[in-house]
Amino acid sequence: MSVTTTTSASWRTRAAVGAAYAAQGFGYATVVTSLPGLKARTGIDDMTISFVLLLGCLLAAAGSVTAEKTATRRSSRTALVAGLLAQAVGLALVTTATSVPPLVGAFAIFAVGLGMVDASINMQGVLLQRFAGRSIMSTLFACLTAAAIVAALAQAALANLGTTTGAVVALLTAAVVAAAIALGIRGALIPRAVADEAAAAAVAARATTGAAATGAKARTPLPRAGIWLFGSMVAVAFVADSAVSSWSAVYLADGLDAPATVAPLGYAAYQGAVLVSRLAGDPLVRRFGRGKVVGVTVLLAVAGLGMVALLPSTGAAIAGFALTGIGVGALVPQAFSVAGELAPERLDEVIARINLFNYVGALLGAVALGLLSEGPGLGPAFLIPALLLLPAVALSPRFGGAPAAGRAGEAGAAAGSVAPPSTPVSSTADTPPTSRDAD
Repeated sequence: MSVTTTTSASWRTRAAVGAAYAAQGFGYATVVTSLPGLKARTGIDDMTISFVLLLGCLLAAAGSVTAEKTATRRSSRTALVAGLLAQAVGLALVTTATSVPPLVGAFAIFAVGLGMVDASINMQGVLLQRFAGRSIMSTLFACLTAAAIVAALAQAALANLGTTTGAVVALLTAAVVAAAIALGIRGALIPRAVADEAAAAAVAARATTGAAATGAKARTPLPRAGIWLFGSMVAVAFVADSAVSSWSAVYLADGLDAPATVAPLGYAAYQGAVLVSRLAGDPLVRRFGRGKVVGVTVLLAVAGLGMVALLPSTGAAIAGFALTGIGVGALVPQAFSVAGELAPERLDEVIARINLFNYVGALLGAVALGLLSEGPGLGPAFLIPALLLLPAVALSPRFGGAPAAGRAGEAGAAAGSVAPPSTPVSSTADTPPTSRDAD
């Protein structure tokens, strides 16, 4: 087997991985914005919705574990496609549910698929970054954020059909999008054989720069300290994300008496800032390094949450939520980026385990602020995610500079599409693979 790479193959692979991130953002945002319509259709109450969301977090974590096992036995490509198809099935079944039991069953299928995709898109994303030889993780996450915003706007437009009908149409649309992307991108995703070549190249590069060779994959220990370190960074980011997503509109409406037309603006400002942060993130990382970008942006998030907690005004709260978005938007992709370099030969397992921390953070952010709102009040409760983010500022130097592949270029030679034996070998560090070979 020889390897060849082309610019067209590079863009095809990048488009495929970016589309997978977009499908994830579109599907999840469609579900959460469809909850009012599902509530009217099935007659469920708020307590049941809370139970379903909690169950969804647990099942998504199970999906992440499933993605790890699938990726190590087959490939992250297989896990990603299977996860998107599971989401499509779950979304389609949700539209047929008119009572609680079938709704919970359908949502369970969707949640497992959600967890599988959460983990596997980052496996593919980190691999793609290694092939590209420069920071691209923020841009991939920007695809997710932009698609989530599009889904929310689409839900608002479809509400003109009626709350229930609009939700059903939106969910069916998301199901079609997930299935179409799953089937359309499979051949352009990075296959197992090429991922293994990249891992071997990364190990060899580390050995030649003075690091000890790690040996066979099965004998390589997982970097548990690194998983806990960068996993905790993902967790605190999702504490802040969940806090703003769940409680920003409630705080503006109930705590600050903002009118109904203003209350959603805190979350809108947050999501807009997340998108801007992710669009600007990769150029900033290339220029200043991951550590400096994380340190500055997370410090802005801490300041923003402090504004929300300590300055009881609508303008300060909206501005604070926007600053929070800048930090969260930068921290998550860079945590996954540096985690992918902890043990390149066991990348799938590392990424899947770090992905589990996002569900812990999401639950803590939603639950902790809700509990504290009954005591000191919802405003001061935003100090909790601010305090949890402070260690990320202190630890930002651990994120390092530019991605390692950009310096060593070890993966470039392994990137490519499988070609006939007679095809000459040609590769560049900027051209990742496409392949339709078996996993």
